[in-house]
Amino acid sequence: MPYTQKLYKTAFALAIFTIVYNIIEGVIAVFFGYKDESLTLFGFGVDSFIEFISGLGIAHMIIRIRKNNESKRDEFEKTALKITGIGFYVLVAGLVITSVYNAVNRVNPSTTLWGVIISLISIVVMLILLAGKMKTGRALNSEAILADAECTRVCIYMSIVLLISSGIYELTHLPYVDTIGSLALAYFSFREGKECFEKAKSDKYCACNL
Repeated sequence: MPYTQKLYKTAFALAIFTIVYNIIEGVIAVFFGYKDESLTLFGFGVDSFIEFISGLGIAHMIIRIRKNNESKRDEFEKTALKITGIGFYVLVAGLVITSVYNAVNRVNPSTTLWGVIISLISIVVMLILLAGKMKTGRALNSEAILADAECTRVCIYMSIVLLISSGIYELTHLPYVDTIGSLALAYFSFREGKECFEKAKSDKYCACNL
C-alpha cells in the first residue's frame, strides 16, 4: 500500500475512533450530569453527541479527499455541518436558559466528581487525537485534516472548562460555579455553531479559531 494511502487510512481510523469515543463519552456524561444535577457535565455530554454528528461528516470528507484531493465539499458534508450548527445553537439556548433558572433557584450539583473524572480522561484522549491528526494532516499537506485537528483543540478547551468548574465546586462547593461553567460551554458552543455554518457556505476549511 502506498505511503499516502496509509496516511489516509490512519486519518479515517482517527475519525472513526473520535465518533465512537464521543458516543461513549456523551452517554456517560449526560447520565451523570442529569443524576448529579451538574449542568456543565450534562451540557458537555450533549456536546459530545453533536460532535458525533460532526464526526460523520469528517469521516465522509476523508473518504472523499482520499479519492480526489481536489474535490469540493459535497452535500452530505454541508448537511452534516448545518445539522451540527443547529445542534450547537440549540445547546447554547438550553444552557443559557437552564443556567438562569439554576441561578435564580439556587440549584447546585450534588457532586461534580464525575465531571472531574470525565474531563481528565477527555483531555488525555483529545490530546492524543490532536497529535495524531496534526501529524497525519501535515504529512498529507491536507488543509482539511489540519482544520479538523484544530477543532479537536476546541474540544480540549471545553474539557478544561469542565475540569475547572467541576474541580472548584467539588473542593469548595461554592454556589454558581457550575452555572458559570455551563455559560463558558455555551460560549464555545456558539462559536462552534457559527463556524459550522460558515464552513457549510464555503469550500474553505477554516480551522475553528475561537
